[in-house]
Amino acid sequence: MKNVIIAEKPSVAQSIAAIVGAGQRKDGYLEGNGCAVTWAFGHLVGLAMPEAYGFAGFRQENLPILPAQFTLIPRQKREGKEYKDDPGVVRQLNIIKGLFEGGDRIIVATDAGREGELIFRYIYHYLGCTKPFVRLWISSLTDKAIREGMERLLPGSNYDNLYLSAKARSEADWLIGINGSQALSLAAGRGVFSLGRVQTPTLAMICSRYLENKSFAPKKYMQIRITVEKDGIAFHATAEQRYENKAAADSALGEMKACGTLRITALARREVKEEPPLLYDLTALQRDANTRLDFSADRTLSLAQSLYEKKVLSYPRTGSRYISEDVFDEIPSRVALLRQHPRFGQYAASLSGAPLNRRSVDGGKVTDHHALIVTENLPSGLSKDEQAIYDMVAARLLEAFSAPCIKEVTEIRAAVGSSEAQAKGTVVKSAGWRAVRGEKEEDDGGGMALPNLEQDETLPVKALEAVERQTKPKPLHTESSLLSAMEHCGREIDDEQLRASIRETGIGTPATRAAVIETLFARGYIRREKKSLVPTDKGMAVYETVKDKKIANVEMTAAWEDTLARIESGEADAAAFRRDIEAYTAQIVTELLETKVSVAPSESEYPCPKCRNSRVLFFPKVVKCADVDCGFTLFRNKGGKELSDKQLAELLTKGRTGVIKGFKSRDGKAFDASLSLRPDFSVGYEFADKKPSKGKSAKRK
Repeated sequence: MKNVIIAEKPSVAQSIAAIVGAGQRKDGYLEGNGCAVTWAFGHLVGLAMPEAYGFAGFRQENLPILPAQFTLIPRQKREGKEYKDDPGVVRQLNIIKGLFEGGDRIIVATDAGREGELIFRYIYHYLGCTKPFVRLWISSLTDKAIREGMERLLPGSNYDNLYLSAKARSEADWLIGINGSQALSLAAGRGVFSLGRVQTPTLAMICSRYLENKSFAPKKYMQIRITVEKDGIAFHATAEQRYENKAAADSALGEMKACGTLRITALARREVKEEPPLLYDLTALQRDANTRLDFSADRTLSLAQSLYEKKVLSYPRTGSRYISEDVFDEIPSRVALLRQHPRFGQYAASLSGAPLNRRSVDGGKVTDHHALIVTENLPSGLSKDEQAIYDMVAARLLEAFSAPCIKEVTEIRAAVGSSEAQAKGTVVKSAGWRAVRGEKEEDDGGGMALPNLEQDETLPVKALEAVERQTKPKPLHTESSLLSAMEHCGREIDDEQLRASIRETGIGTPATRAAVIETLFARGYIRREKKSLVPTDKGMAVYETVKDKKIANVEMTAAWEDTLARIESGEADAAAFRRDIEAYTAQIVTELLETKVSVAPSESEYPCPKCRNSRVLFFPKVVKCADVDCGFTLFRNKGGKELSDKQLAELLTKGRTGVIKGFKSRDGKAFDASLSLRPDFSVGYEFADKKPSKGKSAKRK
């Protein structure tokens, strides 16, 4: 029997080929020992664009575009003004087709997750293949994992529901993205606007937090800090009363000074056991890396993927923070491996023979893949950034299986004259998991050590100070806080029944959230200000347009993610989900086409000079009539100059512009001229004291 193994990337294919004995390099695959190992380059096949269904251009009468059956096409690349099949992709697809036809059995070794399944199934269906296939489902690319996975290949049909979920997600994103983007672009009249099932609610999160932050009116107030000392240990207590102005604070300060002593009215000591954090899933790793290292979510995913392909980390696109019992059996050896780590080696050695914490061990909470952990392979030759991510995962593994941190917390209430005050002190009795990184706990001032105090004890006041404070708004989103909001938005839903059903559901998945954030940057909707995410004028204009519409509805998007998960588990019907998405798409198209976008000119300002029936639409490189049958088009670039919106508006409304400097002739000479709109709606040059050019100007274009 000849096996054809298909991986998602060439590097993964090479790792598998080395294990199965396929050492002969061929064109687009590796062969040997009864196996041919080939590869995709990610998504080789995808859903065709509207033109494939007869819907060319942005035409209002075409919307909504709802294909009865989607067409699969090879990945395309832009050539001039057109998109054409990528020759490299077509070539690899033909190689895969030949291997499939000549093989007896297909082994699917694309990444073991929703998108990996979709990559294979789209290739399989595009090629019209009917050969049986089985699934290699592994959580790391180590030699051991590949060997064990090859010994327990699973029927491909086990993952039919996973494919249906992936297909439903892909088609829903197409329907909402294509129709929403075209409808908003038509409504705007200028530029190309992008909307999406997850992208738009995420933009809404950033914009609403930005507006809340900027509209927040801080209120100043005064509090009094009291310093006392016992046994050579000074500590601070804070008066509970807030004073609206300095005069009121000074009055209370005077009374406290007159009293001169602090009397402890209540004292409580308790031992607190702080359990270690759970192991990382992808989102938790991205959040921590953003906070600690200032890495973007996309950068962290890229580094984790690279470490996975270098066989030193388990599969990174995981949504689980738990491991199963069989994986837990391997943890002592992983801890032993980390004794060689230059930073954590001493701590790892201290865990030798100690009972390991089982908080992260729960097979029932493991999804497609277990939590992110280091493999049995020691890393070498890593880049600085790769090492930083590896170290974070290694540290978290040691933390997760360590003993709890034991603290003694003392809280006191005290009286200074008629004023009440309070203080809190924490003493770490056993650092436990907190010793791994050697970092101090951030505890809002509660980390100070208190002396040995007694109920009703009276201490002299050493110092009093009125401290000015002010209320603070919620901070702007960072990538870390945005990832958390995307992951846990189900908890914020107002509808109690809906909240109960999708409490743990977010928007997007661990594997896609980073790409969604990067898309917002690419569309020019958001920018970074240090670590904060801030909407641009364009992003804010889109938000103001859609904020009250279904396309920005976080609740609905979270409910969809829940439905996609239930399609994967066989509890929901993919066809019913498709019908719901189509109905929703029709609604948002109607809503958006009735919208006036704040960044758009009014229709009366820019009527089409050719047909006089429609307005013109402004795009990044051209201006076109909204009626595609009219065909009126102006290119922004003229004689090496990029025309501004204002200059194009002059040309459209007055038929000519003022003098524009810096045009270049074909031989590179600079010249200044006005532009005029000719009777045939082409654009010519006009020079001072000369009539509009007809022939010569055309040669200078």
